[in-house]
Amino acid sequence: MPVIALFVVLLFIGVPIALVLAVSAMGYIQLSDNSVLFLSYPQQFFGGLDKYGLLAIPLFMLVGELMNEGGLTRRLVAFASVFLGSVRGGLAYINILANMMLASIIGSANAQVAVMARVMVPEMERKGYKRDFATATTAAGALLAPVIPPSMLFVIFGVLAQISIGDLFIAGIIPGLMMTVGFILVIAILGFIHEYPRNERLTPGRILHDLLAGLPSLSVPAVMIGSIVGGIATPTEAAAVGAAMAVLVGRFAHGEMKLHRMGDMLLRVGINSGVVLALVAAAAVFGWVIIYEQIPQQLGDLMQSMTSDPFVYLLLLIGLLLLVGMVIDGIAALILLVPIVLPVAQSVYGIDPYHLGVVMCINLTLGLLTPPVGAALYVASRVTECRPGDIIKSLLPFLLVTLVVMILISWQPDLVTAFLS
Repeated sequence: MPVIALFVVLLFIGVPIALVLAVSAMGYIQLSDNSVLFLSYPQQFFGGLDKYGLLAIPLFMLVGELMNEGGLTRRLVAFASVFLGSVRGGLAYINILANMMLASIIGSANAQVAVMARVMVPEMERKGYKRDFATATTAAGALLAPVIPPSMLFVIFGVLAQISIGDLFIAGIIPGLMMTVGFILVIAILGFIHEYPRNERLTPGRILHDLLAGLPSLSVPAVMIGSIVGGIATPTEAAAVGAAMAVLVGRFAHGEMKLHRMGDMLLRVGINSGVVLALVAAAAVFGWVIIYEQIPQQLGDLMQSMTSDPFVYLLLLIGLLLLVGMVIDGIAALILLVPIVLPVAQSVYGIDPYHLGVVMCINLTLGLLTPPVGAALYVASRVTECRPGDIIKSLLPFLLVTLVVMILISWQPDLVTAFLS
């Protein structure tokens, strides 16, 4: 009980979650009066980082930075616009499609919101869309980042669950496409009701120009995903190849990559990676304490007394994760809960770990866009200077679509595991 109180107090006074986990674990060891555990503390801490798959995190972050710096992001947006013609609400569709393509590169919802809000919201406002809707559409598109491969959440879940990260990427394809189709339907309905402006009709010359200009940029995600799906490279190796390709395309195909800015990019990647990896290390210690206390077994007994149906268990888990995601960052929540939830799901309910991973990752992305924490929501608000409350109102239909997709894939596991061998 004192350890739980310590955890809650540290969390709500704003202590970084990595320190909350590390200090709470140390507090447990102190209260247990078992000094031998202190000897294992450093080993567990550094052991949490001794995983090859974690190298993919800074590499994926680097790919996103290089894409932005080399002008690849902007050209992908123009490439997506070619396929929509002059349909009503065309720029909103372009926003979603461009987000879907960028989701295969950036892998982080927060980073994607920051990038796309700067690119798309001013353009949508200029074409006659309300700022809150433009911001909400951009934020909704960023929900695809943790689902469509590569995904930082998938990397971390794969490391924690000790399953193939490449197969986890494949498992996220159908749910990601379902969310994309759902978002497009929302835009179509809202466009009909509110009479959103039509997209400008492109001339044949402009269409050809945007297609040719976008092909080099499109080659980066195509090679990354293709090498993973084809079994040629691991996700970590694919990220390294993607970073090299982003430099070559930005430097020689587009001529916008300035090498003197590389130092600043690497510094940003190093800082952001350090934050995530410190969290992983601290969570390894906390997870070790949880397992030592046999909390998964106790939770399994409790859940068994409530239901024996795997679908009902997943519905209960969705409700829990929605609450957790509202107050804790998605990565932190994943690291905190996987050691507790995964053993119960596998041993008690026979749930496939890939199925559980996709459900949990989609679930926790909703927390990025819901108060009171809602990191991506506040990133969007800060970039576009639009009030969070106004964004939430326009965002609700997209959040409901995501919730429906979660329930569907919980009900039908084949929607996740169909492409897995």
